[in-house]
Amino acid sequence: MIVSALLTSVGINLALCILFFTLYSILRRQPGNFDVYAPRLLAEKGIEQSDNFHLDRLLPSPGWVRGAWQLTEEDLLAMSGLDAVVFMRIIIFSLRVFSFAGIIGVFVLLPINCSGTQLAQFNIANVSSDSLDIFTISNVNNGSNRLWIHFCAVYLVSIFVCCLLYYEYNYVSSKRVAYFYSSKPQPHQFTLLVRSIPVPPGGTVSESVDSFFMEYHPSAYLSHVVIRRTSKLKVLINDANKLYKRLLHLQAEPTQPETSSDSCCGLFRHKVDLRDCYEKKLENLEENLRVERRASLAGEDAKAAFVFFKSRYGTAVAASMQQSVNPTHWLTERAPEPRDVHWPFFQSSFLRRWISRVVVVVVAILVTILFLIPVVIAQGLTNLDQLEALFPFLKGILSLNVVSEIVTGYLPSLILQMFLLLVPPVMMFLSSIQGYISHSDIMKSACFKFLLFTIWNIFFANVLSGSVLNQLSLLLDLKNIPSKLAVAVPAQASFFIAYVVTSGWTSISSELFRMIPFVGSLLRKFCCCCCIKHATDEFQVPEIPYHVDIPRLLFFGLLGITYFFLAPLILPFLLVYFCLAYIIFRNQFANVYEPKFDTAGRFWPIVHNSMIFSLVLMHAIAVGIFTLKKLPLASSLIFPLPVLTLLFNEYCRKRFLPNFVGYAAEMLLKKDREDIDDPSMTEFFEKLPASYDDPAFSSVYFSSADGRGAPLLSHGGS
Repeated sequence: MIVSALLTSVGINLALCILFFTLYSILRRQPGNFDVYAPRLLAEKGIEQSDNFHLDRLLPSPGWVRGAWQLTEEDLLAMSGLDAVVFMRIIIFSLRVFSFAGIIGVFVLLPINCSGTQLAQFNIANVSSDSLDIFTISNVNNGSNRLWIHFCAVYLVSIFVCCLLYYEYNYVSSKRVAYFYSSKPQPHQFTLLVRSIPVPPGGTVSESVDSFFMEYHPSAYLSHVVIRRTSKLKVLINDANKLYKRLLHLQAEPTQPETSSDSCCGLFRHKVDLRDCYEKKLENLEENLRVERRASLAGEDAKAAFVFFKSRYGTAVAASMQQSVNPTHWLTERAPEPRDVHWPFFQSSFLRRWISRVVVVVVAILVTILFLIPVVIAQGLTNLDQLEALFPFLKGILSLNVVSEIVTGYLPSLILQMFLLLVPPVMMFLSSIQGYISHSDIMKSACFKFLLFTIWNIFFANVLSGSVLNQLSLLLDLKNIPSKLAVAVPAQASFFIAYVVTSGWTSISSELFRMIPFVGSLLRKFCCCCCIKHATDEFQVPEIPYHVDIPRLLFFGLLGITYFFLAPLILPFLLVYFCLAYIIFRNQFANVYEPKFDTAGRFWPIVHNSMIFSLVLMHAIAVGIFTLKKLPLASSLIFPLPVLTLLFNEYCRKRFLPNFVGYAAEMLLKKDREDIDDPSMTEFFEKLPASYDDPAFSSVYFSSADGRGAPLLSHGGS
């Protein structure tokens, strides 16, 4: 790729960013768009909406930037929990790393790369037609002593990243401890999920749980709630909800006809009262719901139960021990928050969960293989000679400078980005059928899957630019991995610089503009004629898709760490991306997203491990680069770096990871002692079992035609 092609890509994406920022600054001030750009504030505070026209609403305003900048970490913790703080720490960590690496890369390494003559002589007068390769380490002459500066840069950045990783791991760990100490008693702190409960002939799950825990945990055991199979009941409730919304829509719009013409083959027509029809269907569903509820209560249990304890310490002891001589019985694990429970999980048998895990592995492999198709297409567009050979009739069009610059500089990254949008929903679905008991575990699993997918398919597949067999042969030939990466990685520097601009800048600005929710809102307003009251009833505040945004941040971190000494020109573009991310996501946490769960920072170990992998990958490439550049002593001196990095990672794993798996006995006992003198704990323990009632057994209210409301289902114990 030549410099002018990169500048074309930068120009296109910069124009898109300015357009998105301008549109957001205008549209966010329109009352009709509050549900798109300020749904959280609309739900919490009820923003006053004025129908009066004001000219200043049509003028772009940067006031939101100041509001996002002034948001403190304490404010973020209070409104969005520790997960939001950890998410922002990823961005802050990246800004610090690439600010330090950028100073070294842009002001030291880049001039050295340009002064080399291995590939071409740098000519400032004709720079736009030069290849981007002259800005990479490939342009430094073989055997040059200037390569020792690159060697020192690798050591300096590695040490800096490790020190910063230790600081951040310690900081997040201490925040997690402080978060626990400052929290009020929470239901999940006193609750275990127990599965594979053995039931004797003639007995029940409830009797087995009571008998077992009264015998082996008599001082700590409080009570339990048996989990029942309610899949049919949930289907009926969903049908009733849909029918109820149709009836509300019919009642809300005066111009909506309440009758419809029914016919048989178009011959015989008669009027049907839609309102009366919907009400009768609701009455039938009401009866079916009551029957199914009684059947669920008297039917088969899921051989699982939520078990409640009198203290946090007693809960932790029961969770950490094998309960039975048979390790497949009485399986215990810490319960998630009540709002975080993934109830469909309990409808699956052990065999079905095991089969699902096998299917997930197979499907994940197939998705990975199929994604190589757009990768090959994207790589083909970066090479005009191959493109002209395959499609000779395009030779005349591709000879135009503007067309060739767009094709080689912008289209490859755009194609990959468009196909990549399809992957997160697939990973989320695969994780949801693996048997996780909480939405947070599902999202963590999807986050890890998408991160691996991105690293393999976007980085390695593009770098190697070969078939699946060639990529597998690289993994099998361990000795030649550094040398092959040393050849392949610098060759793709121009592609990844364009990828950062296209996928990074544009995606982060579209996150602010919220294009898909905005278009969806316009379509709903155009197609539906509902009054504001009923539109508000169906209004839901979105949650941030951590499984999409965290892998994206970490992948850009991998690109920056890997390429900082190979192609330091990528660093300014990465810094722009993370600066935009810092402002935009703070704004989104304050105005748009509302947490549906809080893992108390348990995403950070994924971040730490990803950065360690990035460092080791950089070291492997450095070994190969210095070998190819005929500097064998530098290659030999690089070898201690990955060893020391992995030792550092092992130390961090021993030092900090246990704090992210559970809480220390010291912390649990301290909180339990504080609760002894708290008079509200009696009421808390009385309400504790109700916290984990299946939503399918909760009261469901529907209004009849005369406006009176009555529950279709009354709340009952299980």
